[in-house]
Amino acid sequence: MRLAIARTAVVVSGAAILVVETLATRLVAPYVGLTLESTTAVIGVALAGIAAGAALGGRWADRHDPVAVAALMLVVGGLGTLAVRPVVRLLGPLLGAGPVAAVLLVAASTLVSVTALAAVTPAVTKARLTGLDRSGEVVGGLSAAGTLGSLAGSFLTGFVLVALLPVSAILLVTAAACLLLGLVVAPRRRRADVAKGGAAAVLLAVALVAVPGRCDADTTYYCASVTADPTDPAGRYLVLDDLRHSYVRLGDPAHLEFAYTQRFAAAIDTAFAPGRPLDVVHVGGGALTMPRWLDATRPGGTSTVLELDGGVIDLAVRELEAGGIPGTTVRTGDARVGLAELPDDSADVLIGDAFGARSVPWHLSTTEFLDHVQRVLRPGGLYLLNVIDRDPLDLVRASVATMDTRFGTTMVVARPDEFGPGGGGNVVLVAADRPIDPVALDAAVTGWGEPGAVLDPARTAAFAGDAPVLTDDRAPVDQLITTAAGNR
Repeated sequence: MRLAIARTAVVVSGAAILVVETLATRLVAPYVGLTLESTTAVIGVALAGIAAGAALGGRWADRHDPVAVAALMLVVGGLGTLAVRPVVRLLGPLLGAGPVAAVLLVAASTLVSVTALAAVTPAVTKARLTGLDRSGEVVGGLSAAGTLGSLAGSFLTGFVLVALLPVSAILLVTAAACLLLGLVVAPRRRRADVAKGGAAAVLLAVALVAVPGRCDADTTYYCASVTADPTDPAGRYLVLDDLRHSYVRLGDPAHLEFAYTQRFAAAIDTAFAPGRPLDVVHVGGGALTMPRWLDATRPGGTSTVLELDGGVIDLAVRELEAGGIPGTTVRTGDARVGLAELPDDSADVLIGDAFGARSVPWHLSTTEFLDHVQRVLRPGGLYLLNVIDRDPLDLVRASVATMDTRFGTTMVVARPDEFGPGGGGNVVLVAADRPIDPVALDAAVTGWGEPGAVLDPARTAAFAGDAPVLTDDRAPVDQLITTAAGNR
């Protein structure tokens, strides 16, 4: 095998493995969530496939023509890459959510392609070895080429391809590169056999596009879709992965459907005079439900939205009347980085409503993040945080304990049944550096149909108990949260 072809085969196979691994996290998220466990499943399955491929590729190369083995593995890897998305979409609804389901779904969809592609390097290495004199140079050089390919696949996918192309197109291009290279690498006497995989490639390419999924748009981080409310012709849900994240009633920006948004509104109306324009920072944008409500009920203020995924905003603008909201500015990027760039004392309210799957991203839950919140809030400002958790509410308790280290007043808002055995859901935390009247807040929440939902500061402190304080050094939010299937 000529050196240029050998290096190309190793680089392409290494890059393809990282393309599949990077995209697998996005593909399985609509079915098992985007959690530490699902990310770990992707990494673990990829490493298992790489180990298996290295062992099998070396063994097969010793027993058969190593050039033919490399070509066959490129073709199998290409076909497996085409199959990743259809397999996820077919099996995802059947397996459900959870760590075990994540491992099974990732393994079923990616293990064949990763194993086959990992077998290319040992086969190519065997084909290039002609003796022991320069064996170290051959092995080291091809190993370096494979690593460079993996780096290229990782950086190109994460920084370039996902932003430019749909997931299906990225998989199609990756698979085509593997299949064509397999044909080039194959010995002439075996090219007819390799070409027979063309029919399977065509069928899988059709399945790649045709098998339906849950997405209206594959954004940078989410499988995003808009679904209609069957009980309200004007109602629309924004669904990210497997959760309903936002609700909008078209033509009625003052409408708030989800209880947690109503609690936000109640807290704002309790802390500030009716109709007063406010400068508000939103950590997480979604369908821009709260900026729409603020403009409708408190015109003249500003909303600065820190949203990680610009594709979500684009979908909301197209289908959910999220464009052209007066005084609203959207900044795309990580919320902690974006918050650090905002001026001191520039906001009256900061609303935390950012989620990775069902948990607040860990770096948006720590004392160090709250230091940024305090710096941006004006004296007397209000911090509102939406937390999803279920009995025994360990993540909520830890979030309260963390807020108590930075704010003089902290209260929890949730219905009494959500505190009971087996309860939970969306819990809103209200924090400020000044007293907030719990009776007035309870009356405002009652006005939205949730009487008795406010824990005053004393009961909130008792509820938190000895819960751990979340810091940048230790914030195990994925381990603290208790989840259950359902919507926000």
